[in-house]
Amino acid sequence: MLANPQGQNDFENVLIVDDHPLFCDALSMTLQSVAHIGEIHTADRLEDALTMIAEGLKPDAVMLDLNLPDVDGLDGLVRLKAAAKAPVIVVSSMTDNRVISQVIHGGASGYVPKHSQRDVFRTAFETVHSGGVFLPEGCVLIDEEQDDEQSDAVGRLATLTNQQSRILQLICEGKLNKQIAYDLSIAETTVKAHVTAIMRKLGVQSRTQAVLIAKKASFASVLQEQG
Repeated sequence: MLANPQGQNDFENVLIVDDHPLFCDALSMTLQSVAHIGEIHTADRLEDALTMIAEGLKPDAVMLDLNLPDVDGLDGLVRLKAAAKAPVIVVSSMTDNRVISQVIHGGASGYVPKHSQRDVFRTAFETVHSGGVFLPEGCVLIDEEQDDEQSDAVGRLATLTNQQSRILQLICEGKLNKQIAYDLSIAETTVKAHVTAIMRKLGVQSRTQAVLIAKKASFASVLQEQG
């Protein structure tokens, strides 16, 4: 068991966000076995996870799959970390150093490849519990300075509130203010105010430029640039 000075596990309540039921079940059993997690909640979409948190769920830690149907790149990590206010450990089939580096620079407390053995998950939780950052064996973390454009985009996106991130995502889908207002059940004037704030925080002058910043944080962009 992961023990703190009081002899209690800080990770009794964990949220797993993954859209593959079999892996989600296997991960739940693994965590209960190696880290003695008492209560595990699951969601197969980012928005479902955010809704659970908004309705009162307060996870001690979050396990996040990067390849969710409603997530593009680091957007899910940034939004979930801000909403949960808890360590986020990414679990992914991607093992590229650039992707792992972007995830860690984006604020994740750890990165565990999906094919990892049970002991790796135990070590990951022990590392994060002690305040460290867990990296998979053999990973070479790339300095942020070596990946300026993606890191800058991630840094700007991290300044957005959860609502602003949702609105930016809808902008990226090509939706107009009226459509966004309908989707989110808010006034169009509120959407306009958020869009103005989004552009100010991202340091851009147009919606198109805001979309480009969001795309810079996508893993497709990272992997394409690597070749």
